[in-house]
Amino acid sequence: MTGKLYIVATPIGNLEDITLRALNILREVDLIAAEDTRQTLKLLNHFEITKPLISYHRHNEEVKSDILIEKIKKGENIALVSDAGTPGICDPGESVIKKTIEENIEVIPIPGACAMINALIVSGIETKEFCFLGFLPLNKKLRKEKLEEIKKANKTTIIYEAPHKMKATLEDLKEVIENRKVVLARELTKIHEQFIRGNIEELLNKIDDLKGEMILIIEATHETEDSKNEFECLSLEEHYKYYEKQGLNKKEIIKKIANDRKVSKNEIYMKFIKKP
Repeated sequence: MTGKLYIVATPIGNLEDITLRALNILREVDLIAAEDTRQTLKLLNHFEITKPLISYHRHNEEVKSDILIEKIKKGENIALVSDAGTPGICDPGESVIKKTIEENIEVIPIPGACAMINALIVSGIETKEFCFLGFLPLNKKLRKEKLEEIKKANKTTIIYEAPHKMKATLEDLKEVIENRKVVLARELTKIHEQFIRGNIEELLNKIDDLKGEMILIIEATHETEDSKNEFECLSLEEHYKYYEKQGLNKKEIIKKIANDRKVSKNEIYMKFIKKP
């Protein structure tokens, strides 16, 4: 009889966030496939669970996927876990899940913690529609394309970032999407859990020496086809006041007006050269 593959979400920090169902599955399966067996062993020891472990991570998932599938075909039930949160979401898991489905093996999700969702629901930013991009690419061309995607997005955007790269990422975002509202969530469910809210420029002044897991929630663009058409009907002074009411400074306003009207920043600057 063929076994099953369980995709088990584990806590992202606070061990009390594991579900009763997850604990039961971890106790009942024949084998646990873990992103880092040492990390998973800490969780199992805390709940007094003893099970065989096999490593399953980014660098061996192609090979290990086949091994896991063979074991399931022989009747073993296997639980897949990542170091924290839900497997397959910026963590190993996608490869074996796809292959398991192709083999007509049952895949069962065991719900639990997911960092991006917990960051989103308390961000204070629109939750009706959102787009999750994971980590931004390191390749300059691909990174630029993603930043442009965020700039045009008419829904909330969520990204993950390493603490030592967050400042550079915020600077890149400010350059492309300008001074939009963002929320940085870090160390969710842990002792030093923190939410830093403000615009990008404000966050740049607050994040020195911050550590821990980080999620950035970025508000959607306010520009729509209707608003672009509306700008065409505004005088330059009215256009300026529109952004001034949003709390933007002179430099930011001039840049946005120039972008809206498809003209150079210098041309707009000359119109408001005497404005404080």
